[in-house]
Amino acid sequence: MRLRARVISLRVMPSNPHSRTLIYKRTHPGDPDAFGRFGIEDCMGQVRAWDFEAVIGVGGIGTQASSNRIDARVNWIGIGPHKYASLGMRGPIITFDRFVLFESAGPMFAGLAPRLATRLFDGNVRVLMHDLDEQERTEVAEILALAAKAPPSAKAAPRWSRSTNYCRPPRCISSK
Repeated sequence: MRLRARVISLRVMPSNPHSRTLIYKRTHPGDPDAFGRFGIEDCMGQVRAWDFEAVIGVGGIGTQASSNRIDARVNWIGIGPHKYASLGMRGPIITFDRFVLFESAGPMFAGLAPRLATRLFDGNVRVLMHDLDEQERTEVAEILALAAKAPPSAKAAPRWSRSTNYCRPPRCISSK
């Protein structure tokens, strides 16, 4: 009897296609811009280079986020990142297959994701991506569903012109 060998190529998909979702707190609008280009003001610097499949931008609860009226709201959602190298910046410029920008009109984060909101706001956490429990993963999926039918962001331009309003962390001042 003659045996035939068959090679089968399988792409293994995670049980949750958005298992690597970056959730971070924002202090101001403008990055991403209205065209869905994340990183044009260099916000979240090296974090933009992390390996993720989706991003949820949430307004923080401090005075700057409050003065910009983005506090405690889902500000934007991006699914399916495309990263482009950017000279002089701390991380890539990112566009998305699906992008929705809410800014101050976004839904309240705690209303959609009470457990994630507690973890993000009460724990003074800036970024979440790993170690989400089952309820938190369910909350992430519900938020991402808001962008499931959203259009893509604009394609990356070969040259980026950005304002001088860079998003940089404050420098430490030495007492020496």
